[in-house]
Parts: sequence; structure tokens; C-alpha cells
Amino acid sequence: MRHKDLGVWQTWTWAEALEIVRAYGVGLNRLGLKRGETIAIVGANRPKLYWSVMAAQMLGAIPVPVYSDAVAEELAFVLAHAETRYAAVEDQEQVDKILSVKEKLPKLEQMVYDEKRGLRDYDHNHLHAMEDVIAAGRKALADPAVGRWLEAEIAAGKGSDPSIILYTSGTTGTSKGVVLTGERSIKAATDTVAFDHLTEKDVALAYLPLAWVGDHYLNYAQGLVAGFCMACPESAETVMADLREIGPSFYFAPPRTLEALLTRVMIRMEDAGYIKRKLFHYFIGVARRYGERILNGQPVALTGRLLYAIGNILLYGPLKNVLGFSRVRVAYTAGEAIGPDLFAFYRSIGLNLKQLYGQTEAFLYVTAQPDGEIYSDTVGPACPNVDIRIADNGEVLFKSPGMFAGYFKDAAKTAETMTPDGYVMTGDAGYFDEKTGHLKIIDRAKDVGKLNDGTLFPPKYIENKLKFYPNIREVVAYGDKRDFVCVMINIDLTAVGSWAERNNVVYGSYQELAGHPLVYDMIEKHVAEVNRSLAADKVMAGTQIKRFLILHKELDADDGELTRTQKVRRSFIAERYAALIKALYDGSKEADISTEVTFEDGRKGVLSARVKIRDMTTYEHEIMREAAE
Repeated sequence: MRHKDLGVWQTWTWAEALEIVRAYGVGLNRLGLKRGETIAIVGANRPKLYWSVMAAQMLGAIPVPVYSDAVAEELAFVLAHAETRYAAVEDQEQVDKILSVKEKLPKLEQMVYDEKRGLRDYDHNHLHAMEDVIAAGRKALADPAVGRWLEAEIAAGKGSDPSIILYTSGTTGTSKGVVLTGERSIKAATDTVAFDHLTEKDVALAYLPLAWVGDHYLNYAQGLVAGFCMACPESAETVMADLREIGPSFYFAPPRTLEALLTRVMIRMEDAGYIKRKLFHYFIGVARRYGERILNGQPVALTGRLLYAIGNILLYGPLKNVLGFSRVRVAYTAGEAIGPDLFAFYRSIGLNLKQLYGQTEAFLYVTAQPDGEIYSDTVGPACPNVDIRIADNGEVLFKSPGMFAGYFKDAAKTAETMTPDGYVMTGDAGYFDEKTGHLKIIDRAKDVGKLNDGTLFPPKYIENKLKFYPNIREVVAYGDKRDFVCVMINIDLTAVGSWAERNNVVYGSYQELAGHPLVYDMIEKHVAEVNRSLAADKVMAGTQIKRFLILHKELDADDGELTRTQKVRRSFIAERYAALIKALYDGSKEADISTEVTFEDGRKGVLSARVKIRDMTTYEHEIMREAAE
């Protein structure tokens, strides 16, 4: 394991990590942690928090990771529901959050922390530095009897014991605690390590939230099975710089991260000189024509290979180096649907980016794309030893080696999620492509609707088309049981702010920039291009966007509009912005809205605005089909 601290990469071998974890486990036991009890893990990606997970599992206790950016009330819900008596946290911020809701956590007895800064004058009767707990464990292990006790404690564990509780993102309501077992987790990780040929020589950057199943599976479980090196960044702010320094060979990024990276590239190109811009766009065109075919090992004419080789020297190689992808051998994206254009861009410059489909209840993997079988509109065939079935209503069902043992303290919800013959209902609508045999995910089953004329309406498909544009950060589409499609758009402040600076557009806030007429003109062009694309598709032609507005604020997890994994909470947004949705459909040209917002320090406020609405031109399918041909 590696960790960048104060600008210097610290390194621990597996043997050194084992010694620390053994001592840490004994130290936690001295504080009272026992088999079957839960311990919250709160903070960013740091070795001592991963070791907290390992030490707890070694004792037969159950770690419960919580998102580090969770507000105090969210933290209180998880800790209370999981009945945690212990918490291992990163620093003063997390200690303060827990102490602020202590009255809601009567079972919480002890906290251990990694970073000492700011905590010297706190009451330490129930608060302990991790290094002190580890030191106490080392001292105890000097007695051979304690070592024998620890080995016996480890041997007493069973594969069917709960090994972790991961809380779902809560897109449809309150989070649920997903119980995973050690045996199933290791089986699933063993299959996928073999699938991608991961070894002890690989390196992964551990920057994903500890509470997300993606981090626990891709980095923690696969790291233990393959023996590869997990590298923890110095902070969330230094992830990009640390990515370039560490040069991972195995990488995962949700679509939102890949969108943000592409946005940065596009902004830099807009600021570049004329010749650089022309070269960039020319060689990106070359990459689109030949890049993916070369990556897949398909035949390409000599001229195409030569042009691509020149592009690799001048653009693709340097670009991958800037992004930190120079040594990436396997890269995955998942978490939500990725726009086909975004996916094609990264593959065209030589990044072996693949898609997987999974859920917390599956311990992540359900499907994954094998090398050489990569399609932008599929998520691959079933993973090794995974069985997938499509229900009569189109919902994807699965059985997998890593499937969950149930929801914590919710047998009724567990039964509701399972079929009588043991398949897990995903809540996602999909089907197998006849040509490739790969699974296609349309959208959340409950989100796929129909317009009043019977046209299929998959909102995510439309949203992803718009989100390919660097100027657009988030989109929420409406159309189910309505006559036409409308969208609410969040602009990307970084991209649009850079554009505003280049074009001498003066603004004082996000709200002011979002409402600027020139910004509306720019977004209108993007929406028009998406409408032309939709019109060329016979199935989707009826879902062209008739009206749009730009929201006066960014959608925020602290305001309940996004989950902690940055997924849109549709029902909450529909309720909060009901006045705007009404205005989109009643022909209004503008609408007034007042929205409660949460500031960084936890204070609440109200943001009021008059939001403009624009009408769009739609196109006939036959006209656009002929134009495309």
C-alpha cells in the first residue's frame, strides 16, 4: 500500500501491513470491540482507514463505511441504524460531526481517529488516536498468549459471517444496509481478478469513496486477492496530480469523472492557439476513424495506421500522460450509463476503457466487457459464474457468487428484492443484444416511461446525450405520461466560466451566469444538435426536446438532490422543482422559484430566482435519416 503525505509517497509492504493490522485488531479488542459488533469507518482514502476495515474483519466485527462528505444527519442515520458502538474516523471534521449528533447515538461508546490536528484539547475518555491503539496492541502482542488468542479468534471466523455492511446510495429513498459475507466476496473477487489478469504487479489509485461498493470491491477485495498495490492520494484536491505521479495500471472512474476530465481537456484546447486547436481537432478526427479499431486489433489500412501513429506521438500519448493514463492496462466505468460519444472518445485515444454493470447487492460485478468485445451501447456478457435472466416485464435479474446475504434489519425488503427461486431483482430494465449476446441496460425500470402518444421515454438516454457537451454538467428529463419531452439543465461552472472569460461575459455568481442570454444561446445549440441526433433514430425520434430551462443552482447532495454517489434523485427533484416543471408544460416563458440551500458550514438559506424557459425546434425522422445517410 502507498499513501502520499505532505508531498511524499509512503510505502508499506504486505508484511508490514499485516503486522500493523494484527496490532490494531488487538488494540481495538482492548477497547471492547468484539465479534459481531459494528464499527463505523468515516473518512477519505487513507491506509489507516483500510486497516481499520481489515482489523475489524480479523476480529469478526463488521465495518460500516460512511461517506466522508455525509452531513451530520446522514451520518447519524447510518450509525444508529447499524447500531455501531465504535467509530474509526479520519480527522477532527468527522469527530465533530459525530459529536454534534451524539444524542442520537446512545450506543456509540468509543471513537478512534487518524489525524491528530485540532483534537488535543478534546475529552479523550472515549476518544483515542489510532497510533496509540496500535501501540497498545503491539505491547499486548509481546505476550505469546495474546498472539495465540488472536490466531484462535481468526480461526473462529466462518465464510458465511457478515464481513461488511454497505449502505446503498438511496436514489429511490432511504439507504438500505447491504450485508456481504467474506466467502462470497472473495469468490467474486477471485473470478474478476482472473477475468482481467490482475497480479501483484498492478497498481490502483484508491480514490473512490470508502462507502461505495466500487471501492470495496475494485480496490480492497481485488487487492487482497491479486496482491496489487493500492495507492491513496494525498487529498481529494490532489487526485489528478497523484494519478499522474503513481501511473496506475488498473483504473476505475464513474462517467461523471470522465466527463469532468474531458471538460478540462476541451477548456484547455479552447484557450490554445489556432494551430494547436486545428491539430487537436484533426487528430481527434483521425482517432475517431481508426483508434478503436486499432485498439480492438481489427484490420486498418496502412494510411490509417500511419496517421494514427503520428497522432499518438503528437496528441494521444501526451494527452494520456496529462490525464494519468499512460500505464493503464485495464480501465472500467460504471455507476450510471455513459454517453456513447464520451466512451468512444477515450477508447479512440488508446485507453482500454470497458464497461461493467453491477450493484451493491451483487458485490458489484454482474456483467463486464471482455477485451476485444467492446460496444458503447452494451455492458458486456454475464461475468464468470453469474447467471442473468430477463423477467417478463424487462427487468434484469441475477444470481452471482458475491450476491448479498440480505438487508440489515430488513427481512421484508430482502424478500421483496428476491424472486422465489433466488434471483435478485435489480430494478433496471434491459435486454440481451441478439448480435453480440451482451446485456443492454435501458434505464431504471421505474424511470422508463411513455409519452402520451405511446413513444418509449428512457430519460437517461436523453440526459446522457446532452451531458456529452462539456458545458452541461447535469440534466433531468421529463416526458412520462406527457405530450412531449422537457429538460432541466445544470451548466458546468468551470467550462462555462472559462467560456465567459474568453468572451468578456461578466457574471457574479452561478445563478447570474446560468440565466445569461448568451449562455442560453449556447445551450440551445447543444439541445438542437441532440434533437437532430434523436430525429435520425426511428425509435427515439418522438423524444426530441420541446422546451428546456437552465436551473438557477447546481444540484447538490447536501440539498438532497443527488445521492452521495452523485446520482440524480428524480422523485425528490420533481417535488422540489414542481413549479418549474409545471411552467415547462403550461407554455410559460419564465417561472419564479425559491429553493432552500445548504451552505458548506451546514447553515440553511433560501435562493430565489426567475428562471427563463426556451422553446426548441423538432425535426421529422425521414428528413434527418436522409441527411444522416
